[in-house]
Amino acid sequence: MKFLAMCSTGLGSSFMVRMNIETVVRELGLQDVTVEHSDISSAGPDSADVFFVAKDLEDAVQGLGDVVVLNSIIDMDELRGAVKEAASRHGAV
Repeated sequence: MKFLAMCSTGLGSSFMVRMNIETVVRELGLQDVTVEHSDISSAGPDSADVFFVAKDLEDAVQGLGDVVVLNSIIDMDELRGAVKEAASRHGAV
């Protein structure tokens, strides 16, 4: 399973969210989960199983598939819950 953290440029916030997702994946002991980051314009529906974006980019990711919209990109509790739910939807938990 692949998670993709995205922001408008694919640099700052998406990289930070990626690192935080990787931390949560390790904490939860999820196997066979890869995490990458990207800018929104480079992502397509086949780029990942689950896409993570900040609330301000919600409109830009319509049609990608399984999108997780984060109210706060720094709230680890929110991210932990979102990763666990996404992994469960895709049979990884």
